[in-house]
Parts: sequence; C-alpha cells; structure tokens
Amino acid sequence: MSLRDLVYSFFTYYAVVAYILIGITCIVLSVKWFDAPVRMGAAMLLATVAYPFGWYLIHRYILHGRFLYKSAATAVTWKRIHFDHHQDPHDLRVLFGALHTTLPTIALVLTPIGYLIGGRSGAAAALGWGMVTTCFYEFCHCIQHLNYAPQQKWLKDIKRLHMSHHFHNEQGNYGITNYFWDRVFGTLYEKASDKPKSATVFNLGYTAEEAQKYPWVDKLSGGTRGDGHPRRFQQAEGLSAPEVTSEQS
Repeated sequence: MSLRDLVYSFFTYYAVVAYILIGITCIVLSVKWFDAPVRMGAAMLLATVAYPFGWYLIHRYILHGRFLYKSAATAVTWKRIHFDHHQDPHDLRVLFGALHTTLPTIALVLTPIGYLIGGRSGAAAALGWGMVTTCFYEFCHCIQHLNYAPQQKWLKDIKRLHMSHHFHNEQGNYGITNYFWDRVFGTLYEKASDKPKSATVFNLGYTAEEAQKYPWVDKLSGGTRGDGHPRRFQQAEGLSAPEVTSEQS
C-alpha cells in the first residue's frame, strides 16, 4: 500500500469524516464565542496533555479489563470496540473505534476540562482539538495495522511497539502515538525479549473457560472466537496484512 492509497482510504472513511466535521464545527463555535485567548489556548493545551493520559487509562483498565464481558449489557460493546480487534488485528472492519463509543468518551473527558478553563469557548476548543487529535491517532493506528511500511523512524518505532502489543504481550505498550505514560507506569517494553509471550494476547483473557461462565461474547462471535493465532477474515477476502517481525511474533 502506498502513502497515497493510505491517505485516500483514511479520509474517505465515515468515522474520520465525522471527526473532521465535528472538529470544524467546534473550532467555528470557539471563534464565535471567543473572549479570552489565553484561557482558550490553555484549554487546548490541557486537552493535548489529557488525551494520551485518558487513552492510557481507558485502554489499560477498561478495554483490557475483564469486567465488561461479564455482563450481557456491556459484552456487545466490549466485543466491538476491542475484543474483535485483538482476535484479528488485520480485520479492517474493526480497525477504527465505533463512533457511538468514541465520541461520547472524548466529549465527556475534554469538554468539562475546556469549560472549567475557558467557558463555552474553551469547551468547544478542547473538543475540537480532541477531534484533531483523534484523527491523528487513528491515522497512526492505520499505519500500524495496514500493509504500509513507514519511512520515518518515529513511525517505525510506534508501529513496532504496537505490533508487539497485538502479537506478543497485550499487557504493555498501551499507547498509540505516545508511550510516555507506559514509561511512567512501567508498562513499556521495547523488545519482545523484555516480556514473556502472553497466552491471552489474542483473547484478552476471555478464554474457553471464561466463555462457559460468561457466554455472551462467545454467542455474538458466532463460533469465530479463538484463543490461538488470530483468524484472518480479511486475508481470506484478498486483503494483505502488515508484516510481523520475528521479534514481534
């Protein structure tokens, strides 16, 4: 896949279009309600800091937590937003987050922060900047999963770390573009040899034994839930997968 193909595919995806439209709307509103440039700038700055920290906490303690699949009410959400992605990291159908989960989460985290700092203008600016940040995160996430070889060292590094999270040990490298909080909390591992191979890297702890006790995700999977190597649905349809080095496998 070329960079041009990647850019086209990314910016024509409906979720990305939604993020862009919401971001533009929020920026227009922040300008319309503009009254304190310093406070509005502070709201955007704090949103920039809060985003990777919030993502780290959500990714580590909610998406990789084992409580969502234990309830019929939340099992379908957990399956869609993270379980399916780890079951088959090459399945492009679940590469992006679901809008009905991402948008409320981003709004609930960033809008109050922006409002407390800069009123309604700060709230709009923080949410708008959150949409920009989301697009950046999702674009990097595409680079990490699609059959595209980045040239920049930074992109190569974050792709390697993220692929290790998916194919070696899921209990670490929770960041997407920013691994600062992994360093702070001791969950970063640079090489596969730094951490043992995880038996739950593809099922996130939702094993056959767990499925017997909490059957909802298993039933929703229609017999496709697996504990071993990920099932490559998309490869069967002719889509290529990103390469995994021996260090990541």
